[in-house]
Amino acid sequence: MKINTATATAPLPLSDATLDELAGKLAADATIVGIGESTRFSRETFGTRDQLFRRLVRRHGFRVLAVQDSADVAAALDAYVRGGEGSAETALDDAWRPWRTAEMAAALEWIREFNRDHPHDPVRILGMKPPQAQPADYDAVMEYVRDSAPERLAEVASHLDTIRTAHRMDEHVQRAQGTHPGRPFAEHARDARALIRALPAAEGRNDDILERMDLIVDFHEQSVAGRGHFVGDDAVWAGVIGDFQRRTGLRVVVWDGIGHTSAAEVSPGMVAPERGPQPTVGSVLREGYGARYVSVAIGFHHGDLGVVAVPEPAEGFIDAKLGEFATPAHWLDLRDEAVRGRWDGPAKARVISGVYDPSRDATQHLAVASLADAFDVLIHIREASPVQWLP
Repeated sequence: MKINTATATAPLPLSDATLDELAGKLAADATIVGIGESTRFSRETFGTRDQLFRRLVRRHGFRVLAVQDSADVAAALDAYVRGGEGSAETALDDAWRPWRTAEMAAALEWIREFNRDHPHDPVRILGMKPPQAQPADYDAVMEYVRDSAPERLAEVASHLDTIRTAHRMDEHVQRAQGTHPGRPFAEHARDARALIRALPAAEGRNDDILERMDLIVDFHEQSVAGRGHFVGDDAVWAGVIGDFQRRTGLRVVVWDGIGHTSAAEVSPGMVAPERGPQPTVGSVLREGYGARYVSVAIGFHHGDLGVVAVPEPAEGFIDAKLGEFATPAHWLDLRDEAVRGRWDGPAKARVISGVYDPSRDATQHLAVASLADAFDVLIHIREASPVQWLP
């Protein structure tokens, strides 16, 4: 697929001069900047984050982009932006679904071009998660069964063909959209592993295939559906970022959802609010880096995101209060004492994820005890439109 760069990098609601000023304020004292979105489906929120990142790289010396994906996927992206073969689209083949957009591909192309011009000072891409199962692991297991025990092929396939769909659409999203086949994918994965373990060992291959099956089982057990909640390993992910930053001395930009980049603990109101405040990547980084970790939240008021039409926010959401400004976009620096005094306090911010349901809009949020502790800068976009999904 040819990237439509004209639309993937179309003009954004914030002017170039505003983005320049904002990037300068973010970079002033920061070692790590976390730029979070309230949704991964908006061209405007992604584009604003991307343009801030480009300015932080070009003008302020940031050289690492950390993303919520596995180390092996990030390694493939890193290899591409540092001159590897293929295209941005093929580099994203195994990436988490929210990254597989024309906008992300255009961002990779920009990084690759920057690195071509700065071969001795390149931008690196870092994955927060450990290596995970990929579609190639399922292919290898099926080939092994086809060669060693073809009579069991259909039985193994009945498990793996069902659950590999989670690599294109998360299991919990399938449940929310009513396309899930019913049985938990982790159970299918464990049954498939038991079948593989019972097969006669094939010389030189059995250990490799069992390791791949362990990765597949772990992928499904550690998913949102497998865990039964959205709370991730944020402390571990923050540790990966911090270790890399301290080892290299490089300044880092983190791209993720606002529930992960928040510099304070969050209560996930959209699911399991009874769990109470939970640590985030940003809260762990704030503890370790203090004011040198800067947290940015990009949200929006309403818009048709293609996958769902999002109405105006209910009263009581910070999105509704920010929407009182009659401009296409604006931003607030909550580190300014006057601004903090006006805006700080407990707050709820909307989160539009893959399980968002407009009929339950009032529950689709996260809550923080202090808006200014959670986010140093707020960027609010009036109307959002959809990203372009890659095939």
